[in-house]
Amino acid sequence: MVAKEAAGRARPGRAPAPAGRRARPRQAEVARLAGVSQATVSLVLSGRDLATGRPISAETRAKVLDAAHSLGYVPDPAASRLAAARNNLLGVFSFTATFPTDVRHSYYPFLVGVEQEAAAQGYDLVLFTGSSTGGAGADGAGALNRVRLADGCLFLGRHAPADALRRLVADDFPVVHVGRRDEPEGLAWVGADYVSASREVVTALAGLGHRRVLLVREDDDAPASTDRERGFLDGLAASGLPAGPDAVFRSGDPRGDLTADRVRAWVADGVTAFVAEETDTGAAWRALRAAVDAAGLDCPGQVSLALLGSPPADLADGPAPMGFDIPRPALGAEAVRLLATRIAGGPAEGTLVACAFRAGATAGPPAVP
Repeated sequence: MVAKEAAGRARPGRAPAPAGRRARPRQAEVARLAGVSQATVSLVLSGRDLATGRPISAETRAKVLDAAHSLGYVPDPAASRLAAARNNLLGVFSFTATFPTDVRHSYYPFLVGVEQEAAAQGYDLVLFTGSSTGGAGADGAGALNRVRLADGCLFLGRHAPADALRRLVADDFPVVHVGRRDEPEGLAWVGADYVSASREVVTALAGLGHRRVLLVREDDDAPASTDRERGFLDGLAASGLPAGPDAVFRSGDPRGDLTADRVRAWVADGVTAFVAEETDTGAAWRALRAAVDAAGLDCPGQVSLALLGSPPADLADGPAPMGFDIPRPALGAEAVRLLATRIAGGPAEGTLVACAFRAGATAGPPAVP
């Protein structure tokens, strides 16, 4: 009954489009006017909240329906037919020129979890890349529109094009981003809890007696990097250690900027432990290890090192660094479960998965002056 009422009040002819308007109003506009999320609008207008066991209050429902009525919102019949036609296909889009199938690639464990959970859910996978638009620049209409061949799509990559994702979300196409994102509103995501994990690493270093700790990171504002820095600074503050601007070294070219002389100067100034962030390239960790070796400093005898993540595969043969392990297969599986929920009409949510602390062999008490 509720679903029929919702559909009836959003039916064509109930309200004229606002004067001077030509484009069809979208659910995102209804959400802004009603002051609710786009996922709530989608559930109300379709009546799917009852099917998913998430009933919406009468007050919220009334706000959504009134907003849709005032905007002259009319469901797109073509989109509705497409939404009803399920192919049992899940898309996986990588913002790289070629799909990362090398077992040493950091994305590979994600794909293992995605494949296993997709099979358990009864879905087949369709793999997409941005090769037609140069990989990371995959914000062209053709590259992103192809994912609509599937029932929904997972996105892998630190630098997903926000505008393209925003269009998919506005069209109520089921999307899940693997990695925490702040925007667009209504985008579901699954990410690792880098804040808590990074804080734990700093707390461990402080527990060993280190009083000056420096973070080395790439000059990148991706949420994963921002979260790691936030957890690092939180850990310093909670341990009573200096947490000002001098505690973080950002570089667009870690290999060129992180020299042996610079490391010696930091150590002479009292830094006894260095922490690097993990990225797809591993640039910060590679540069830090090379600079410490070039400076002739023993690790962990003279300086301690930690990594906010896992080392690159080609550097994994050495001593395991202090840090944490990202549960990549679990993240991939959780992303599939969330996408299946979105396809069934569930809400767009964000989910954090805990990382496991790794004591490693690169950190010890600070050297006695």
